Formats: sequence, C-alpha cells, structure tokens
Amino acid sequence: MLRMTGITKNFPGVRALDGVDFRLLPGEVHALMGENGAGKSTLIKVLTGVHTADSGSVRLDGAPVVIGSPKQAQAAGISTVYQEVNLCSNLTVAENVFIGREPYRFGRIQWKEARRRAAELLERFQLDIDPGAPLGSYSLAVRQLVAIVRAVDISAKVLVLDEPTSSLDRDEVERLFRLMRRLRDDGVAVLFVSHFLDQVFEISDRMTVLRNGRLVGEYETRALSRVELVGHMTGRVLRTLEELHAPREDVRDAIASREPVLAARGLGRKGGVAPFDLDVHPGEVVGFAGLLGSGRTEAARLLFGADGADSGTLEIGGAAAVLRTPGAAIGRGIAFCPEDRKSEGLVEDLTVGENIVLALQAARGWLRPLSASRRAELVGKYIKALNIRPGDPEMPARNLSGGNQQKVLLARWLITQPRLLILDEPTRGVDVGAKAEIQKLVVSLAGDGMGVVFISAELEEVLRISHKIEVLRDREVIAEIANEADATPERLLEIIANGVAR
Repeated sequence: MLRMTGITKNFPGVRALDGVDFRLLPGEVHALMGENGAGKSTLIKVLTGVHTADSGSVRLDGAPVVIGSPKQAQAAGISTVYQEVNLCSNLTVAENVFIGREPYRFGRIQWKEARRRAAELLERFQLDIDPGAPLGSYSLAVRQLVAIVRAVDISAKVLVLDEPTSSLDRDEVERLFRLMRRLRDDGVAVLFVSHFLDQVFEISDRMTVLRNGRLVGEYETRALSRVELVGHMTGRVLRTLEELHAPREDVRDAIASREPVLAARGLGRKGGVAPFDLDVHPGEVVGFAGLLGSGRTEAARLLFGADGADSGTLEIGGAAAVLRTPGAAIGRGIAFCPEDRKSEGLVEDLTVGENIVLALQAARGWLRPLSASRRAELVGKYIKALNIRPGDPEMPARNLSGGNQQKVLLARWLITQPRLLILDEPTRGVDVGAKAEIQKLVVSLAGDGMGVVFISAELEEVLRISHKIEVLRDREVIAEIANEADATPERLLEIIANGVAR
C-alpha cells in the first residue's frame, strides 16, 4: 500500500532522518518503534505533508506521489491523528469532525446534516457525547477519541495513529483496538505509534524500529520478544530495566516525622474535586492513583493555584498560605508540570533555553533579567543533567520529541529549586528509556529532600516510586494507603471499584 525509500530530513544542526526505508501492507497494523528522538514523528510528518523530505521517494498503491501538504495527504487517502490533540476546543464536536469538509448546499454549510453524520460516527465508536457540544467541555481522553473519529471518516487507505492511546483508560483502549481491527480487516493499512509495549504486542502484526534517525529493521511482531525490541530501540543488550523498589517502612516513618512542606485541610472546589486532606513531607513522593476523570488533575491544580479553592486551608512550610494564582505558588516554592504539555506547559515558539529559564525569570521579575552568561550556564547544566537531546539550547522547542519536551519542562521547574514538585502524567507518551530516566530522577529529587506529588494512570508506576498513595474516584479522595507489601495494582483497582479501602 505504501513504500517510502531513502527518506532523509535535516533540521538546523540535526539530521532527523537518514536514508530511512519504510513500507506498509494493506490490511495490517504496523507499529513504528523507537526512543524519543529516533525520528518516528518526523517520518510521519514527511508522510503526511507537514514536512518535505530533503531526499527520497514515496509510492502509494504502487504509484509515485509527491505530498506537499496535509490536505494533499488526505486527498491521497492518508489520514493522521497526532500525539497531541490538534483540534479546536472552542468549536463543537461536529464542527471538529468535519472542519474543512463541511457538507454544503446552495453555498451554505448544512450544520444539521453535519451533526447527524457526526452522531452516526460517534455511535459507531460507542461514544456517548453530544455532537453539538463544545469540544473543550470534554476530557482530554474524549477529545483524543473525537480526533480518531475525524481521521476515520476521511475514508483513508492509510490511517496513521501517533500515540492515540496516551490519554485513554483501558476500556477506551479496547474500544479503539476493536475499531483498528475492523479497519485492518477492511484492508486499511494502519500505522500505529505507541510507547506502551504491551499494547504494541497486542495489536500490531509487524513493526519497524528506528534509532537516531536510521532504520534498524523490520520485524514480525510474533517473532520478536520485548527484550529484543527494547534492545533494538536503545542499541544496548537489555537485561531488565533497573527496578526501583518501594521505599522501606523505616524510611517512610522517618519522612513522615518531618514537618510537612505542604498541608491541605478540607481543600476543595465545587465542580472540581471534593474537599480533601493531604500532607506532603520533605523527601516524600505522594502518588495520586485513579481512573481518567477521577479528580487527580483537579486536585493538583488546586495545590498550584491554577484553580481557586472555595473551601479549606493550606499551609506551606508550616505557614498559612492562600494561592490565588500560579505565580503565588511559584513564589512559595511550588512547581507544576501539567498533563497537557503542549497547551499548558511548553511554549513551542520559544527555544529550548528560553523555555528552561521561563519560570526562573518569572519568579525574579522582569526588572531583574538573568545575564546572558548566567542563563547559558544554567541552561547548559540542566540540558546535561536531564540528557535533553539534541542538546542545542537555541533549537525551537517544537522540534524536540515528546520525551525531550517533557524533560525541558522538568528542567524549567528544577532550575527554580522548588520545595514541592507536582508532576501530572510526566511519563505519558515517552519511551521506555526516558520513562526510566524520569522515574529515577523523581526518586533522586526526593532523596535530596524535595516533596513530590506524582500523578500517573499507570498504577505500577505509582507503586514503584511512591511512599504513600492517594486514591481518587468520582472527583473525591476515597483512601490514603501506605506503599507496603499489600499495596498492589489489584488492590488499588479494588479500592477504586468499591470506593473504600479494606
């Protein structure tokens, strides 16, 4: 169905793709694998007309094609859903599904017809939402599914899904996989990119691995083990990812004896999260566990002053605090890496260096600018410490892979030396190597005395690094459990399902 030959793409100072060959067969799910920065997103953007290759050729259905824009890609039958949801939250669901393809009659858009057709598509996905409602009124997970609905409706020969499951819970992933299998059986070539190895092995028929912009190889999924795959991705013989064990009981007790860096009592917001109590001690990692929509992010935003609390009190370092704005939180030593790094975190038009110093400069005030030499020193230090690749501080942040963009956000906050770091899904959409690096960094920061709130949909990840875990359901904290021997993913799921801790 698709053959790309000798694809090369250069950006200033970086060769993102170096003579890559890639092919897709009709009626298959093909996984494109590699670490962050391997070239996966660049290859997809060349295929879909976002970028123009410097050299190489593309054939679709046996015929040579030149794809100069996303519109040309769609016209050729190539439809894409990118890692970050690129839809218009101010428009309705139906408007987003048909934007650029609205049904016309007598020169006027037929919105009633658009809503009717959107409702049919949503029903096919078993997605019970109002096509006339603003897209922004729904969760990130639902917006991701709407993006996929739009892509499928283009009747593609090739459907490209770039991290489509990164914001979905297990039931939503199963729904997506059922649709992918149906499309595969109808002869569509599905290109699937994911950092969730279990999902890749569950859904894909074949996979292609890239490393540092070059082709490593093409493999049948059933003939490749997980260890072999990660070895191909990283270029190292992989025994096992180093395990991070749950903290010992004596360590937990020692941490809990310290004065809390943050203490919340009855903190809540109507329509956001029910009043809850929380203590975070220096050197403690507090995990937030719960399903999508459980209130994890809403609780984090209250702690950072991004949303105003309408009940309860907050103490920081033993002193009463009222956080009406994020600026007030930064001034009290609180940092927050949001779940949606594209719209709420990274400033893509700024360089890597400008993004890294942004929070520090805001805390100093614009009348006290950092000197060029001090800025270069700090930026270089954190690029090296977090292994941000490429290590060019003048590169636009939009040109980095998702995992390296996440590291830039972490560097932005670490440079302010916060007493409390709130991380909302910091490993979402990053590869297995970057995920391990971020987890080890969190443990190291806690070891140095920083308090950390760690939010993740992956329960195993929460258990791996947390001292205690707050369990949320239906926008309410329903339990707090110590990370002891009986704290397992199964127990957390049982608490979430039953609403009580046993």
